Amino acid sequence: MKRLTLIAAAVAAAAAMHAPLAPAADKPVSIGKLERVATFDGAMPTGVTVTETGRIFVNFPRWGDDVPYTVAELRDGKAVPYPDAAVNVADPADPAKGFISVQSVVADGRGRVWILDTAAPEFKAPRRGGAKLVAVDLASNRIVKTVVFPAEVVLPSTYVNDMRFDFRAGAEGVAYVTDSSLSGPGAIIVLDLATGKAVRRLNGHPATMPEPGFAAAIDGKPLPATFKVASDGIALSPDGDTLYFCALSSRRLYSVPTRLLRDPNVTEAELARAVRDLGVKGASDGLESDAAGAVYAGDYEHNAIRKLARGSTTWRTIARGENLSWPDTLSVGPDGYLYVIANQLHRQAGFNDGRDLRRKPYELLRVKVNAQPAPTN
Repeated sequence: MKRLTLIAAAVAAAAAMHAPLAPAADKPVSIGKLERVATFDGAMPTGVTVTETGRIFVNFPRWGDDVPYTVAELRDGKAVPYPDAAVNVADPADPAKGFISVQSVVADGRGRVWILDTAAPEFKAPRRGGAKLVAVDLASNRIVKTVVFPAEVVLPSTYVNDMRFDFRAGAEGVAYVTDSSLSGPGAIIVLDLATGKAVRRLNGHPATMPEPGFAAAIDGKPLPATFKVASDGIALSPDGDTLYFCALSSRRLYSVPTRLLRDPNVTEAELARAVRDLGVKGASDGLESDAAGAVYAGDYEHNAIRKLARGSTTWRTIARGENLSWPDTLSVGPDGYLYVIANQLHRQAGFNDGRDLRRKPYELLRVKVNAQPAPTN
């Protein structure tokens, strides 16, 4: 009898690896070995990045929690303001100085960590001249570059969300940034790091917009129908040729050739025809890729992380657990682990009739994937 029980459990786990992507009400079946890296008892984190030397950075957007610092480095398991406490305070006289509300942090594999400041605390219209990319040199822990997004790409509805870098393009590289607007058009913003010039691509395209009819449910409870978020997750193939992206309010993955995104002579109509629908992956916040060409996606409806191997058309669940509550940002570290923030985003008061149902601490978790970060140059 015991042997039959073990076989049944094994079959159930295997089936869950490739289970249909429908909202689940039951307690998640644990898959993969999720390890706790750090916990957070204060503000809710959204982003994480692991540098080529193993340093870990996180961020805390100013969405309503008490956020004394919006960017931090983990040192001995504790969050310390980065690069210092002073720069984590907005400068009312100059929005380009000081961090207003940071949504993402990304290590570039070249000795820097980039910080994406939405300049839109509590999802208000971004402060004019405040939405920016800031590069910090990891050797000196000093800011070495600030690129303010041009006014023409920052709409009143813009919420810059996540970013990926390619230093094989342009004089100093290119940044691809998602606009995950809650009320306006989604887009991919292409930013030249040398000149500061930027352009909105796929502006309002169906692939960057909430999926029509999309309705998410977590723990058997539907999210509010009014919660519609545009392009959010983003990942770059290891050769830099393909950009993967998705709307948060969607279960589909899309891709587009980066050379077309960067080419000003390619019209929006031509670019739209080049977008590929890669099918259903689950409802995701963050995306990530690795050096072998695999793509990883969170699945917030199922407390899970899924993987699409290069050349495959089948997503495989590599991690699932009750503590993986709203997997947000993903980051492949040099140690072969995939790091993920679990922040219980759906338990905020705005989703629960004014009741904050989040249960601290929030967690930074990791799962072994035996992969290396996708190169940026």
